Amino acid sequence: MENGKIIDLMNYKILPIAGDASFRSFYRLFLGKRKKILVFARKEKYKNLVIYSTINKFLRANKILAPKLYSHNYSKGLIVIEDFGDLSFYKVLLKKKKRFKVYKKLVDLLIKIQKIKPKSRIKKNTYGSYAIDKYSNKYLFKESDLFFDWYLPLFFKKKKVKKIKIKSKKILLKLYNKLNFSNSYFVHRDYHAQNLMLVGKKVGVIDSQDALIGNPAYDLASLIDDVRIKNSTKLKKQVYNYYLSKTLKLHRTNPQKFLEDFNILSVQRCLKIIGIFSRLFKRDKKKQYLKFIPYVWQLLEMRMDSEIFYELKKILDKNVSKKIRKKIIQV
Repeated sequence: MENGKIIDLMNYKILPIAGDASFRSFYRLFLGKRKKILVFARKEKYKNLVIYSTINKFLRANKILAPKLYSHNYSKGLIVIEDFGDLSFYKVLLKKKKRFKVYKKLVDLLIKIQKIKPKSRIKKNTYGSYAIDKYSNKYLFKESDLFFDWYLPLFFKKKKVKKIKIKSKKILLKLYNKLNFSNSYFVHRDYHAQNLMLVGKKVGVIDSQDALIGNPAYDLASLIDDVRIKNSTKLKKQVYNYYLSKTLKLHRTNPQKFLEDFNILSVQRCLKIIGIFSRLFKRDKKKQYLKFIPYVWQLLEMRMDSEIFYELKKILDKNVSKKIRKKIIQV
């Protein structure tokens, strides 16, 4: 491969492994007892390979376990990285009745990540340096717009969707402008159990290519309001309070303001995820994500149980019935 570390794939046994929601395919390479992962990106090669490798290198330099890059041919859409195995914390948690101890471990790692001082630019192989962008209303709207652009059109005509979107965005702008914390923390942007791997006794972090510098509540909301794992409200509060007890000195602010940020970003993320899962179905023919949407609605409703969401809740309740929210789209 082009960085000089040539791997002859003819020497390896190659088996496909389960992919994710991106434009990447994954293969396990076997050579005796040695294993590696081959990643092939069909689209968005720069983000899915170059940026991914760069962020992983940055995390590793800061003592966070992320996949090591062994070899790459970015122009061909290929990288070979360290194999963390198949045991994600999603699988670990599904087998546990008492989950709080596991979540404490994941929160501890999140806090360690949030103590990293994010750099505006990171060196990367061959391509100079990569600038980690900051979260802004532009990003927040780009994500929450997916709800209006992909989910609502599954049920409503274009004219009605446009009307709902215009009204909702005015409300969302007020909410996003309420965010208290400055964008000064490393944010993974998909910090949930399926992207956290049990590697020996350590936690490995994958799927980091979307990282930004942003609000510390975002990744916590991703972990606690994981759309794939149903947890009790009691456990969610336990995990949240554990994080807060460990970070009061880090944040040095009123815990009530942090809770407001957490709720706003959880609502924003839920809108984004409903939109993404709808897009995966409509555009990419990946229907397996549809089954999660009714639960994402439950999370959205739970986090909107606060006076600041009165206007947003009103417009959603008026236009998207309980029947639609519970519906798994027929395919």
